[in-house]
Amino acid sequence: MNKGLVLGCMLLGLAACAPHTGGIMTSSTGEVRVDNGSFHSDVDVSGVTTQAEAGFLRARATVISKAATDLHLQYKFTWYDINGATVEDEGVSWKALKLHGKQQMQVTALSPNATAVRCELYVREAISN
Repeated sequence: MNKGLVLGCMLLGLAACAPHTGGIMTSSTGEVRVDNGSFHSDVDVSGVTTQAEAGFLRARATVISKAATDLHLQYKFTWYDINGATVEDEGVSWKALKLHGKQQMQVTALSPNATAVRCELYVREAISN
C-alpha cells in the first residue's frame, strides 16, 4: 500500500512539471502544439519568426481571435540556446493580452542575450487570482 501511495505522489509531482500551458505553443522552428482543443477553436497563432537585431534575436508572431467576443489571454516567449537549454527563463513572466472579437495582434520579444538561437511562444487563457 505504501509503494502505491509513493508512486501516486511521484506521478502527480511529475505531472505538475509538465510543459503544457493549457493553450497553444508555436516555435521559431515551425513546431506547433495544441494542449487545449477548445481554446484552439477560439485562438490561433501565426508562425513565430525571428530576425537578428544588434546581436540579439527579435521574435514576432500574430495572435488571432476566432471568437466573436473579447478574449483575455496571456503569452510568454521562452528562449533557447544552441544546446536546447533555456536562456534566462527565471525572470520571464506571462504578459496580458486582450483581443476583441476577430481581432489580430502582433506580439514581439527580444532575446535576453546573444546566446539565444530559437524561441517558443506560449498563449493561454488569462488566469485570474
